[in-house]
Amino acid sequence: MIAFGPVPSRRLGKSLGVNNIPDKVCSYACIYCQIGRTVRMEVERRPFYEPSFIFGEVRKKVEAAEERGERIDYITFVPDGEPTLDSNLGKEIELLKDLGIPLAVITNSSLIWREDVREELSQLNFVSLKLDAVSEPLWRRIDRPHKSLSLEKILNGMLEFRDGFDGTLVTETMLINLDYGNEFGKLAEFLKELRPDKAYIAIPTRPPAESWVRPADEETINRAFQAFAEVLGDEHVEYLIGYEGNAFAFSGNIEEDLLSITAVHPMREEAVRELLRRANADWDTVEKLLSAGLLIELDYNGRKFYMRSLRSRRKP
Repeated sequence: MIAFGPVPSRRLGKSLGVNNIPDKVCSYACIYCQIGRTVRMEVERRPFYEPSFIFGEVRKKVEAAEERGERIDYITFVPDGEPTLDSNLGKEIELLKDLGIPLAVITNSSLIWREDVREELSQLNFVSLKLDAVSEPLWRRIDRPHKSLSLEKILNGMLEFRDGFDGTLVTETMLINLDYGNEFGKLAEFLKELRPDKAYIAIPTRPPAESWVRPADEETINRAFQAFAEVLGDEHVEYLIGYEGNAFAFSGNIEEDLLSITAVHPMREEAVRELLRRANADWDTVEKLLSAGLLIELDYNGRKFYMRSLRSRRKP
């Protein structure tokens, strides 16, 4: 599915997602990724879909949402891989501007060192940059980047982008069950130079690519918050450790909605039940999709999640 939602976003309110990268082409193979293992590791930009096709799919979702009175706060590039690998991204941004809805991207920052990527992202209203580590060994352990990537070039690219961007810039740091040592102090020093509007501290809230990955403990999360707040101020640091809620949109076809949302956004059992209730459908819909192999059930931290069956979730 190219367009999905609107879905509740902890950063963006009600977000209509744009899935401009196939499952799962990425420049990283992050150990905590909610989509699963990277199928194709790439760093060279290339086209994936025709920009006019993406625009048409998004416009249909926008029109359907408007007919049902659904609010859309942002149209967000948040695909099954790294959005900036799409060489048509700039063209897609130009087309989507015509819809009159603010545009956002959630990127892993890996190609921000490229001038063309910085120029394209500068046309957006909201940019979220991944910043999991500034120390090379930890960066490689957590994000497992393509071997050709340079952390130093990425960090410098982020700083260059900040200097030329007048929209909302945020960072997101995912904390898991690792020993961070003195990394938070180093991250804080970089954040001081980057000056994001908000530095988000996140933990995995959905099943990760590697089964051993767990959220960091409260003490670790608090240490990160204190380190970041010391240089940015409390008002510029925020947790992303809660649940975004069950306010998923229903567009008229419950099976299509379940599959399109869960292709990018795994849903808790209670969110699925709420969507079914709004659609006047019952749990047999889920059982049918599970039996057909189109939907899978996952357990994480004592909760059930439902996700569209993707190659990236299949065990090697």
